[in-house]
Amino acid sequence: MTIEQILQLEEGQTFDRKSINIDPTDLASTICAFANADGGDIAVGITNRKRLIEGVDFEMNKLNEILRAPLDYCSPTVEIETEYVSCVDMKGQKNHVLVMHIPASPEVHANNADEVRLRVGDKSKKLSFEDRTQLMYDKGMRYFEDSPVADAEIDDIDLEFVEEYLRKINYGKSAMEYLTQNKGFIKDKKGEMKISAAAILLFGKNPQLYFPRARVRFIRYEGTEEKFGAEMNVVKDVIFEGNILNMIEKSIAYLDTQIKEKTYLGSDGRFVTEEEYPKFVRQEIIVNAVTHRDYNIRGTDIQIKMFDDRIVVESPGRLPGLVKPTNIRTTHFSRNPKIAEFCKAYKYVKEFGEGVDRIYRELEKEGLPVPKFWQQDFMFYTTVKNKGVVSSNKKVLIGTEKVLNDTEKVLKDTEKVSNAQQKVLFTRLNNILENSKTSRIMKNNILKVFEEVEENQVFGRKEVMKILECGVTNAGKVIGEMKELQIIQSVKGKGNGKYVFFISK
Repeated sequence: MTIEQILQLEEGQTFDRKSINIDPTDLASTICAFANADGGDIAVGITNRKRLIEGVDFEMNKLNEILRAPLDYCSPTVEIETEYVSCVDMKGQKNHVLVMHIPASPEVHANNADEVRLRVGDKSKKLSFEDRTQLMYDKGMRYFEDSPVADAEIDDIDLEFVEEYLRKINYGKSAMEYLTQNKGFIKDKKGEMKISAAAILLFGKNPQLYFPRARVRFIRYEGTEEKFGAEMNVVKDVIFEGNILNMIEKSIAYLDTQIKEKTYLGSDGRFVTEEEYPKFVRQEIIVNAVTHRDYNIRGTDIQIKMFDDRIVVESPGRLPGLVKPTNIRTTHFSRNPKIAEFCKAYKYVKEFGEGVDRIYRELEKEGLPVPKFWQQDFMFYTTVKNKGVVSSNKKVLIGTEKVLNDTEKVLKDTEKVSNAQQKVLFTRLNNILENSKTSRIMKNNILKVFEEVEENQVFGRKEVMKILECGVTNAGKVIGEMKELQIIQSVKGKGNGKYVFFISK
């Protein structure tokens, strides 16, 4: 860093200037504010407003007091690094400016008046008691999951489920011994049992009795936008409750039912199955939300919003500790370590900090966009995108002439058709239906399946049920009608009841 760079910098979230004449106790407040937030640099020896260079070389007594500020006036001590930058002061003398490099700290630091300040923009904001407590939770000095739950009793704990968990982790003692002797799930306070939030969330018979919004809500929208009022486009709205494991398992299982899966005949004659989101990715974004949400925030739940082109997970709470959207792939800090350890026992968490990096790798492997993470107010957002809304122009139409690249060719069933030829084929199918005794409803259903099924895609009852949002019986009737009309043909190698479209000339 040069003196020119220091003079050009604007004071803000990670930079400030201070005069050599600053009171060390005031400087300590700024140091604590930086350490409690994102860290930053303080240049000492430059006046704040006019940016006049005073330097520090000729004020050794004041300089020594300033250097002691992080030790004498910050609790706990803030460990800083110092740098002396050469300059010419406002008197024309060779001099130096002191730059104090303050790292973001995993602890909460107070000044000598026991005030906790947080750097917000270019100000050092004094925190209220509530904000100070929340900062302690965020940094992991205290964990909300360890807090006692008012009015909770032993009867609220599902001891049979605790025993099931203990068998999984090979713990030899009883459920009560585990809860009272390990990790502070239950503590004896002057003869009164105090049940922790972690115990209720992990092992409670009805956690929502004490944490009503500790739940997962799945919302599916038609299209790519969230609309309201008369244009509301919600087509699915499901809530999952229970303990942590229940919520994770139910949410993952239900999301699996909403994922589009396509099987194709590959160019080598083998079947290829594709899902619009990798299995690990859609599992991990749910596990992360449930494991790391801030359960101290009582007014909202985790929301999984599914659109045609993306999934967005909204989780209450700011990123914990030193984790930021920019370093989330490489930096791990658990807001709820007991919950995270529990999930690890059920194989939902492998190695701490490994999940997000693997999300990136899985998406990159599938040629999908990298995930997007961002913070807005007290909510943390995760977005993963699929391969995009597939054009309805791509169809498997065996035995049909197709035009590609303005050259007449006869393509095999694995090739794409042009837009113009596709319209001809759609018209041909429509004519077949019009000339049959097929009912209007059945005709519309067949056309809808035709429009949704992609190039060389193998489909059966499951796919038809998803497309038409119908039951197995109605899906079977649609397939049966298509077989009667001879517009589909059976394929072998993927089990019984699998077909591709076949429309003859």
